[in-house]
Amino acid sequence: MTPADRLRQLRLPAFAAPMFLVSSPELVIASSRAGIVGSFPAPNLRTSAELGEWMRQIRAGLAEPATTPWPTAPWALNLVTHSTSLRLPTDLEQVAEHQPPIVITALGSPKPVIPTVHGYGGLVFADVISEDLARKAADAGVDGLVLVCSGAGGHTGELSPLVFVERVRRFFDGYIALAGAINTGEAMLAAQVLGADFAYLGTAFIPALESHASADYRQMLIDCTARDLMVTRAFTGARASMLVPSMQRMGLDPAEIEFKVAKFNFTGRQNEKVKPWTGIWGAGQGVGRVEQAEPAADIIDRLAREYDAARRRTAELCA
Repeated sequence: MTPADRLRQLRLPAFAAPMFLVSSPELVIASSRAGIVGSFPAPNLRTSAELGEWMRQIRAGLAEPATTPWPTAPWALNLVTHSTSLRLPTDLEQVAEHQPPIVITALGSPKPVIPTVHGYGGLVFADVISEDLARKAADAGVDGLVLVCSGAGGHTGELSPLVFVERVRRFFDGYIALAGAINTGEAMLAAQVLGADFAYLGTAFIPALESHASADYRQMLIDCTARDLMVTRAFTGARASMLVPSMQRMGLDPAEIEFKVAKFNFTGRQNEKVKPWTGIWGAGQGVGRVEQAEPAADIIDRLAREYDAARRRTAELCA
């Protein structure tokens, strides 16, 4: 069965988005077992060899037959393809060996990734924040696009989903996953109504017990709402939605750093002893919906109930 076939059999039209220093093999496995696409970013590992070990662990964890009424969903690897990424060639060697069903590129062109992934029958999605970048990725031959809109956590976009999906659908008929403040089953259905195929949820899964988030990070998400967020380029050079209390916790004054711009650096080398984002935590505008730390399966069960209820209400409205 191809990755495209498996995407048609998802329990819910959703990805558990790849999250820096948060996504874990256990979270990927739990998400895919519960019927949505689990994913993680390659920068969570220091070396390409360690990346291979995580992919081997995920493949082994998903190899057992499913015991649920729905099939096990495919999983995805997120690769940084920025020009400063020195690891990309060796990461691609690991990709060729372990063959993740879906590879999501970010912060650079998907072109270096496509031959390898298409060579074994996998799908390539490109994470984009503008119509111009979406056109370039589509022209490169990607199978899908992740449209990162305003409200997304971590690296974020500026466009409203009401605009972004409509504009991209004018020239792209492949898969679209929509990211940006999606934290409920109702929002997942709304993404489909707009013309997307999948919802892309990050913040909802940070408090999952399988994630690598600390107890303090989970509690901060429970305590915070969208008013506790700030979008800044100060930490990675890209626009990122970050929790203001986490900055204050590290002794930083948000007013002093809001408009600073860090230099892009994905070489794995840092001049500083401590990376500038250490202890600074991201979240999307859906953070106010986070109420407790719980297993990923319970989060997905709740999303499924909300999604089904939203479908019933929509059917009544349409009638």
